[in-house]
Amino acid sequence: MNNSVSNTARLIGAGLRALLVLTVVCGVIYPLVVTGVAQAAFAGKANGSEVSYRGNAVGSSLIGQRYDKGRDKAGNPIPDLKFFQPRPSAGLGSNKTNGVNTQYDLQVSGASNLGATNTDLIRAVKERKKWVATTYGVPESKVPADAVTSSGSGLDPDISPEFARLQAARVAQENHLPAGKVRQLVEDHTEGRALGFMGEPRVNVLELNIALKELVRSQG
Repeated sequence: MNNSVSNTARLIGAGLRALLVLTVVCGVIYPLVVTGVAQAAFAGKANGSEVSYRGNAVGSSLIGQRYDKGRDKAGNPIPDLKFFQPRPSAGLGSNKTNGVNTQYDLQVSGASNLGATNTDLIRAVKERKKWVATTYGVPESKVPADAVTSSGSGLDPDISPEFARLQAARVAQENHLPAGKVRQLVEDHTEGRALGFMGEPRVNVLELNIALKELVRSQG
């Protein structure tokens, strides 16, 4: 009887010691080491790839955002055409509602899961294509795919160079800037394929719009 109690107490003690050691190692030392290495070697990425403009955080280079100037009577956002616009955001939904996430809601990331033959998707693409063509004065046949479809995450911060170039003339007009200078901004902020062969050329919308604001300031 005494041996049984002694063995049980010994096992409980060993278990508690192991729990304490593992808690300190895995719950304190390891996170501190990883955090320290990340802050020392990859501070920008560790802090969310934050982008600042004149001392203020304005977003992340990894997360898209909208550029609006208010809402219409129906509550829909009104794009501010003084800025380059991102591709649509159409994720799985929002924690706040059961509708589609069209606002780059960071609480949700994911595709809409609508197939190519889905009538809702087809209708949405047609409406977006008509809006882009009308707004930027181009034929619908010239509207690139990323201007009317969302990315797999619904939070893509980049657009294609074609979509950026398509917007350049209207952005220049809205800001009273020479069209050539705005087009040059697009070219200056176009990134090529990763390692020369992976992915597609892209333009980060946030970084492009920051450069645009600087151009507007310099022209003012």
